[in-house]
Amino acid sequence: INPDRVLAERDPMIYGQFLEHFHRQIYGGVYEPGSPRADGAGFRTDVLEALRRLRVPVIRWPGGCFVSSYDWKKGVGKTREPAFDKAWRVEEPNTFGTDEFHALCEALDCEMYICGNAGTGSIEEMSDWLEYTNLECEGAFARQRIKNGHAQPYGVKYFSIGNENYGHWELGAKERHEWARLVAETAKLLKRVDPSVQLSAAALPDPEWNLELIQRAGPYLDWISVHEYWDAIHTTNALASYEQAMAYTEKLDESIRKVEGILAATGYLGKIKIAFDEWNLRGWYHPNSHEVQLPTDKSQYLAPRDRNDENESYQMADTVFTACFLNALLRHADSVKMANYAPAVNTRGLIYTLKDGIVLRGTYHVFDLFVNQMGESIVDLWDQDIRRMNVTAKDGRNVQVDALDAVATRRSDGRIAVSLINKHPSDAAEVSVACEGCDGAGLALHSIAADSVFAYNDVEDPDRVRIEITKPEMAGGAVRLRLAPHSVNVLLI
Repeated sequence: INPDRVLAERDPMIYGQFLEHFHRQIYGGVYEPGSPRADGAGFRTDVLEALRRLRVPVIRWPGGCFVSSYDWKKGVGKTREPAFDKAWRVEEPNTFGTDEFHALCEALDCEMYICGNAGTGSIEEMSDWLEYTNLECEGAFARQRIKNGHAQPYGVKYFSIGNENYGHWELGAKERHEWARLVAETAKLLKRVDPSVQLSAAALPDPEWNLELIQRAGPYLDWISVHEYWDAIHTTNALASYEQAMAYTEKLDESIRKVEGILAATGYLGKIKIAFDEWNLRGWYHPNSHEVQLPTDKSQYLAPRDRNDENESYQMADTVFTACFLNALLRHADSVKMANYAPAVNTRGLIYTLKDGIVLRGTYHVFDLFVNQMGESIVDLWDQDIRRMNVTAKDGRNVQVDALDAVATRRSDGRIAVSLINKHPSDAAEVSVACEGCDGAGLALHSIAADSVFAYNDVEDPDRVRIEITKPEMAGGAVRLRLAPHSVNVLLI
């Protein structure tokens, strides 16, 4: 490691989170009025405490597919009118809306990132929403916010035009020429409301889609939005095995590289930032939700969603993969300035709620390690003799991947923090870390390990996957480590 050669500065917003009105993410998740564990505003205090530990910088809301038929105006004011959510085919009570989202972000001291309805909604509806949140007192919507008891503007800094509107599954999906024009015209109106708002638009790592979008709307955009779920289990719940999940790390940053290339080719690299604002190893399980011929029997499309609550689904594959992707974000810290893990609570989230408490999944501890131990400056690291391992991908291909994934950072306190991920399912890794000018003072190794790749946290055993701290030794200018198999580690030097 050369701690004096800084490659990039990471933005803390890469550790952002995401919440959607799906299953129990909002209701029964972060928001549960009447619960003995809720505060006066209806927020679960145990969930807030856990999220504060992660110093959440930004939350993207309200979706997700949900937003593409969402009428924000029904979710503000003293009288809330329930509506039928056409995305997920359930009744939306609208008791959690824009004002509650603002209160949540204030409680967590994080930025609001609103995703607008570019599906069934209109350009004007999106700009009305920004009037409600950001104008001081001008116009009917700012005055409505004041009447609702919120005298000061919310100051929403980030606004996304749409969500996955390129996909057939999205309500109000668009062709690329339609999308480019809609984004440009929406952005024009939003900037008239608040010129300081930072705008993003739904995009793909696809040259044709992005070229048309950037050529038409590029001058208005601050961000380009990218999503990815590597293990697409939405309709099957057939989870990739540990080794199959590690096969996904072969080309983990491929989408980022493609978008970087498109931005570079159009002259926007460094001008438009990448927001990887919805990501997770695995998709959410919601069968019979996006088909052409939809079932009428709720047992076929609502009841199966409860399987997202099965903690045995969240094993070391999820933990190790999550750390690998955070490493990838750090490697691309010069272009990726925001990322939002989807979601924060329940479904495939970091935190699982139940009536009497919460369970912190292994992925939660990964965020804890990266947020609280890794540094702000990405510094030069090169490796020698990294072991390769053969794994079988979910599609049957034989894939070779590095068994070790490492990124070095420098913290503001001068210490070097190195993330070291041993992806091998069964073998420990003998690693020597040499850092120019570093000594053995304050050495610490923070590790997330478990006795099996199948390990997970649950109500009966909430700490099976956890962070443990040991003190390694330095000899001859290097720290010598033995990293447990399927482990995530941060070394402090």
